[in-house]
Amino acid sequence: MVVLVRDARQHLREVWKLRGADPSVVSLPLSQAAGRVCAEPVLAPQPSPLFNNSQMDGFALSAAHLQMLPTRLKVGPTVAAGADVDALYPNGLLDAVAPVMTGARLPVGCVAVVPVERCVPGSFADADREGVWVPAVAEGLFVRERGSDVAAGDLVLEAGARLDALALAALRGVGVERVPVWQRRRAVVCFGGAEVGGSGPAQVPEVNGSLLSDLCATHGIEVVARVRTDDRVERLRADLRQALRLHRPDVVVTSGGISHGRFEVVRQLLEGEDVAWFGHVAQQPGGPQGLAVFDSVPVVCLPGNPISTLVSFRLFVAPVWGDLSPRFSHPVFGAVSAFLDGPVEGLPDTRVQLRRAFLRADNHGSLVVSVLGGGSSHLLAQAASANALAWVEPGARLERGDVLRVVPLNWFASPPADASGEATLGF
Repeated sequence: MVVLVRDARQHLREVWKLRGADPSVVSLPLSQAAGRVCAEPVLAPQPSPLFNNSQMDGFALSAAHLQMLPTRLKVGPTVAAGADVDALYPNGLLDAVAPVMTGARLPVGCVAVVPVERCVPGSFADADREGVWVPAVAEGLFVRERGSDVAAGDLVLEAGARLDALALAALRGVGVERVPVWQRRRAVVCFGGAEVGGSGPAQVPEVNGSLLSDLCATHGIEVVARVRTDDRVERLRADLRQALRLHRPDVVVTSGGISHGRFEVVRQLLEGEDVAWFGHVAQQPGGPQGLAVFDSVPVVCLPGNPISTLVSFRLFVAPVWGDLSPRFSHPVFGAVSAFLDGPVEGLPDTRVQLRRAFLRADNHGSLVVSVLGGGSSHLLAQAASANALAWVEPGARLERGDVLRVVPLNWFASPPADASGEATLGF
């Protein structure tokens, strides 16, 4: 039986709902939270800024001073950033203006800050000796008011926000020390075959185990164990059962061993298990797919050619088990539209072809995609610089300048949708 990509993903989601426990929420210090996803809304425990402060190096003026301008004024003690302004100006601003540095807390009664370079003389040292001539200015000039960024109790981050450098800086700025995040999914990866990793003349390098581990890391899935197959079903059964008992993962992800050969040990082990399905998805590469439950743990079975493993992981594992913001977990899944920079043809049957591609922005800000190398699933080196998958519909004949759907491989780098929503296209 051949199924469509969207149907295969839906089947995966149904098994996840049936067997996959909801992730728990953990509280992490901000120093450990980079890249994680907020599990709950985060409110500001205090306002930002905490107090009225100066946006410039200049002179702090009271409302009475503004009424006198332009004029020459007496200069009081200098207020450095971090200084106790109440000790320097216990009665606020009276007759003298206060030299204040950027970020310094403003004296009581300050309603404006005039940059030093607008005054005469244009330096603090000379003004301390001679007083300062100040031009006429408006109230509020260069005053950062308490709570002007966010008030105490205001929402800083929504649930589902990814904790990138800017989000973490915003939390630090309002005094947040810990943040609730979703516990990352824990996976056992299973790979191998008797031909993999040995030194014999017919051996091949081990790629898929490391590839799966790296893909999991990219998408926020914690690999808790690696199980290697050697074409013996009973050995795989024992090794996998032991890994599940020791590590209690949320999911097992396998690569290879699911087609119709004599030594397809993953399929042979799981085909009789609960909720087992093995078949073909209408895509190339990555047609053979499988799904089962082994010892109550969902098992996602991916094909064994490295590119097929990569494509299948991006389509079926990342959106269901990855540590992804809910804003990207919708089936549109971070797909974008881009202009093609050269001709490409779809397959002459009913399968979608996912070509390795490089997605970039041109000098005008438009997204452009270049298809890399051939379409065969063993062409790993030709795909080394790919950052996306070009979604080529069956029978398509596309020319330079045509628009097609593109799936970024690392969706932390996915381009955003434009205002019209044209950049987020479903499958």
